Amino acid sequence: MTRANQYDVKDLSLAEAGRQRIAWASREMPVIRLIRERFAKEKPLKDIRISGCLHITTETANLALALKDGGAQVILCASNPLSTQDDAAAALVEYGIPTNAIKGEDETTYYKHINTALDNKPQLTVDDGADLVATLHSKRKDLLQNVLGGTEETTTGVIRLRSLAKAGELRYPIIAVNDAQTKYLFDNRYGTGQSTIDGITRATNILWAGKKVVVCGYGWCGRGIALRAKGLGAQVIITEVEPTRALEAVMDGYRVMPLLAAAEIGNIFITVSGDKHVIDEAHLKVMKDGAILANSGHFNVEINIPALESMTKSKRRIRQFVDEHALKDGRNLYLLGEGRLINLAAAEGHPASVMDMSFANQALCLAYIVKNRGQLETKVYSVPEEIDKEIARLKLRAMGTEIDTLTPEQKAYLNSWHEGT
Repeated sequence: MTRANQYDVKDLSLAEAGRQRIAWASREMPVIRLIRERFAKEKPLKDIRISGCLHITTETANLALALKDGGAQVILCASNPLSTQDDAAAALVEYGIPTNAIKGEDETTYYKHINTALDNKPQLTVDDGADLVATLHSKRKDLLQNVLGGTEETTTGVIRLRSLAKAGELRYPIIAVNDAQTKYLFDNRYGTGQSTIDGITRATNILWAGKKVVVCGYGWCGRGIALRAKGLGAQVIITEVEPTRALEAVMDGYRVMPLLAAAEIGNIFITVSGDKHVIDEAHLKVMKDGAILANSGHFNVEINIPALESMTKSKRRIRQFVDEHALKDGRNLYLLGEGRLINLAAAEGHPASVMDMSFANQALCLAYIVKNRGQLETKVYSVPEEIDKEIARLKLRAMGTEIDTLTPEQKAYLNSWHEGT
């Protein structure tokens, strides 16, 4: 059994506030509520040990409670040092789910918490960025024999896991939740778009109208950010390395140019690529005085912070999530949220309504792995189509939206090649 004392949170007295906010988030998570009710009856995860490395938020709490009601023994840790909501973490402990997460924890504590979650000898892993899986595969290999499978939430994490699989080092099957249509079309696009703008606005109180906003990366997250910034009156510039995405951005009505050219004219820079040093020293050297730098990619490597530090004469925290870097040449650049996920560092992350679908994918995929234990190959899987479509149907039903169904004649037509002009 998971030991109830395996927790480390800021303050248990915050639990009641956390409970109230978890309940508020649940109002916008009807699909998870339905799954939780089903899990409570069917117990598809009975006695299964689950270790989760996720953003510890009110939305994550609703997923964890569904897994617990499904019979699982759940232990959690944070997937980012700045994303934890301390009241939600305290409430989870009170709900009987050991949680190891403190907003602002240092790197040593961060990995200590990951190892505490792994001490539970997981049979299933739930990851957001693949730090838990990477630790398991590098420093806790003795635990791999216990693991039936896992799920991964993010683009960044899926990239890491596919690299692990390509190197022949992945040791158990993992489902890439990020690849589900009911995840990336909504969570990545609308969730990241809204929450990133929210985080930057809370941190800076800027007016977006008229600003030149440079979005680095035009995947689904970049699309969402660009859409929301444009809606607020910003002049949006896209930088890309993939020609098809760049072409799409042009036809969506955005300016597209190399980042070095955009660096000279931009007011706000937002990285969301999943890669390293997207904004590098060469770009920092030509930015205008007063430029704002923010990141919505999973790790704080998209902006070359060491390069920025080497150019800095002095630094001060001018607002809660704003560090002013006074450069040696007299310019000031402003780094938000220490280069970490700005939507979770300075705001509350994605709205519960889109996390409802993402976490529904997590819950149903975990049950799928248990049901099919021993039958899955050791590789990175996409979410089964039947799960993806079921979640879409449940969400539509919860929204009071009905759709058409194919007639027998239409089904026959789509399955035949004979009928033509």
